[in-house]
Amino acid sequence: MRETKTARIERMHKEYDILCRMIPQPQCALHFTSPLQLLIATVLSAQTTDKRVNTVTPELFATYPTAHDLAEANPAQVEDIIHPLGFYRSKTQHLIGLATALDERFDGQVPQSMDELTSLPGVGRKTANVVLGNAFGIPGFPVDTHVMRVTGRLRWRSDWRSTHLDPVKIEREITACFPPEEWTDLSHRLILFGRSTCHARTPDCANCPLAATCPSAGISAK
Repeated sequence: MRETKTARIERMHKEYDILCRMIPQPQCALHFTSPLQLLIATVLSAQTTDKRVNTVTPELFATYPTAHDLAEANPAQVEDIIHPLGFYRSKTQHLIGLATALDERFDGQVPQSMDELTSLPGVGRKTANVVLGNAFGIPGFPVDTHVMRVTGRLRWRSDWRSTHLDPVKIEREITACFPPEEWTDLSHRLILFGRSTCHARTPDCANCPLAATCPSAGISAK
């Protein structure tokens, strides 16, 4: 029998309640003490892990504590610091361009709106949502590969069969089912659940607390 939208949303909330008990205090995995640091760390996290980003940001933040400092940086010195992350040349260009825009347009401060954040070079909607939710407490729902995978396997979204996923569409469909004050923690929990249990290649269905209601439990990874 095909699941109705009402039944799906009811199941989503029951499964999310389980995730809340499983992960009671979700936190951003990137280390930061200011909105600028989080913005920089999030940009650096593309195509690498948060854990690896955290190994280079202490030196980066100490060397360039303000947007103006980073805007004026010698690219070779920035490259040397972030070299372990890979793609360090392009990432250096992105960081200096981003810092320059912050310095010239926002007096070195990180803006607090989606439109202003995404107007910055190299800042997409996912990065903006990370900053809004974790640095400013403004509801944001970052959609990364874990969120796309987990919501697809759980069939929380209508396009779960699709191989051409639209993160903005996923964001809108999932957030429509939850109150805004839950969006940031919801994203964190889905990401952490994806990392710990609902792995990309071999999901740990045998030990998954959602297996009883997950439509994909026991099915080969997809």
